[in-house]
Amino acid sequence: MTGVAGLLGEIAGIGRDSARGGYSRQGYSRTETELREWFVAHAERRGLDVRRDRNGITWARWNPASVDGKAIVTGSHLDSVPGGGGYDGPLGVASALVAIDLLAARGVRLNRPIDVAVFPEEEGSRFGLACLGSRLAAGAVDPSRALALRDDAGDTFADVLRRDGLDPAHIGADHELLESIEAFVELHVEQGRGLIDIGQPVAIGASILAHGRWRITIDGQGNHAGTTLMSDRHDPMVAASRMIVEIRDAACAVYDARATVGRLVPVPSGTNVIASRVSFWLDVRHPDTAVTASLVSRIRDLVARVGAEEGCVATTTEESLSPTVHFDAGLRSTLRATLPYAVELGTGAGHDAGILAEHIPTAMLFVRNPTGISHSPEELVEDADAEIGAAQLADVLAALASPGPRAPHPPT
Repeated sequence: MTGVAGLLGEIAGIGRDSARGGYSRQGYSRTETELREWFVAHAERRGLDVRRDRNGITWARWNPASVDGKAIVTGSHLDSVPGGGGYDGPLGVASALVAIDLLAARGVRLNRPIDVAVFPEEEGSRFGLACLGSRLAAGAVDPSRALALRDDAGDTFADVLRRDGLDPAHIGADHELLESIEAFVELHVEQGRGLIDIGQPVAIGASILAHGRWRITIDGQGNHAGTTLMSDRHDPMVAASRMIVEIRDAACAVYDARATVGRLVPVPSGTNVIASRVSFWLDVRHPDTAVTASLVSRIRDLVARVGAEEGCVATTTEESLSPTVHFDAGLRSTLRATLPYAVELGTGAGHDAGILAEHIPTAMLFVRNPTGISHSPEELVEDADAEIGAAQLADVLAALASPGPRAPHPPT
């Protein structure tokens, strides 16, 4: 039986980014298609029934006893941020396959089917809207808005769907799908230092911080870098620079807040040209949804003020906003009983489990990351911890999908 490390090794060469380091596995790209084909091949090899739904989510069902009823679902995503690590997403998919192998080897008798789900465009790196597949299924984004999203090449989401074999007319809320799910448990690499600091390999997810993304656009006056006096400039790059520093200061003044500018695009982007427009993207997070909203309101005000002081016009546009998520209490209780050695940890990272939490019981398992670094090539999971995570995921799935008591498998 191939373990998690072996499965991840099979895709280690797919989507490598020689310029940034790590991986750039953009949603709906040839790279993501190759990864999806890898997953489908492994699912079919295990006798799972595979289908792709109208929102682009890939499903693989394990139901050896041919039982009816709502499914227990696990899985994650295969896309990445630009220059990301190799575990964010794929760890959960590979662990789900190994968990099914373990349950089959144990001869577990199911009273519910188990589905493995692979969600598209979780990172939002192509169209700017994170968890796009799960948002569509949950009705958390209007299909017309989603179809009009454009990538950096100017292609709309509708264009890309057609090329990927999906019908744009059929995307959107899938109530029948949600009704068919009893619970969703997503395993994910930990994106912080909680587990390494307490010496544990696996944690149970408690909550997700409220978070969102905003696009800030600053319109100034494009001009010649050599002939325009400094006093005559309306430079949006200067305005953006000031805003970014003030945004940092505003977040530092709010306990436990995080504000990040990780992407900035000047137009026309010439070395000897004063930019005519600059856009940058803001990510804001806090455990309290109201505090997140208050901080964003203050940032809107400072953006408008700094823009005016630099002779520019600045606008702030919300692209996504997710409130604080507390994972289902009953499901967490089952996970605690099944994994009594595991602690509970919150996370500042968004996940498909957080989007689905409004509609179905969801939970998460986090596997130790000894670097504490994520969304970076330095992201890491030790092979031994990956196998422990898959074994504990199998314990959880067994507790949810099969009758009768069982002894938990302690971490080693």
